[in-house]
Amino acid sequence: MAERPPKLRLFVAADLTAGASVGLDAAQAHYLGTVMRARKGDALALFNGRDGEWRAAIDGFGKGWCSVAVGERLRPQTAEPDLWLVFAPIKRARIDFVAEKATELGVSALWPIFTRHTAVGRVNVERLRANAVEAAEQCERLTVPEIVAPATLDEVLADWPAGRALLVLDESGAGAPAADALADLPPGPAAVLTGPEGGFAKSELDGLRALPFVTHIGLGPRILRADTAALAALACWQAWCGDWRARPALR
Repeated sequence: MAERPPKLRLFVAADLTAGASVGLDAAQAHYLGTVMRARKGDALALFNGRDGEWRAAIDGFGKGWCSVAVGERLRPQTAEPDLWLVFAPIKRARIDFVAEKATELGVSALWPIFTRHTAVGRVNVERLRANAVEAAEQCERLTVPEIVAPATLDEVLADWPAGRALLVLDESGAGAPAADALADLPPGPAAVLTGPEGGFAKSELDGLRALPFVTHIGLGPRILRADTAALAALACWQAWCGDWRARPALR
């Protein structure tokens, strides 16, 4: 029977190769030594979003540091879905929830945007990234989503990359049912766009409808919170277009 992967799992920036020694930062050292009560010789898994996942062992602890020795590779790096979540920021606890769950649902980028009705005036990008890193460590994905610098909706649309479909969650009721819209979506990169608690302004929806790369979708007869709608749309995309269609590899 194959040896089970370690329960402890951390994201690191360093390159990972067999025999390498990796120094962890103070926060990671505190997490291992104080929170998890790990000791020298304990096993853990490391990933960096480039080199796959590697087995490692704790070499030693010091004040504010921890070093680990890299062993064999557990999983090679594999391609993940190219799916962005472009979202109007919401209140702190809920934006943390969105970052965590969107990471678990496989997004490749999180992009906060400001719309006409957005009530939140500032986004803590570092906090978003910390939530995404922690979620990636827990859900065993091999990458951490990119956190894109906040921008206005107009700025985002003016520089939208060619070939990337944009799925707009249209609370006006004009969007096609999610199953129908996703069944007709051509393969390729995509993004889900969600509005703020107050919804998009009519002028914003009208402008979005005029863009050729935009598909408006609906999520049923009930009014969903902004965070619920975002996660529901991501789950639908993964089921119809993403990696939920494939049988997971045995480990």
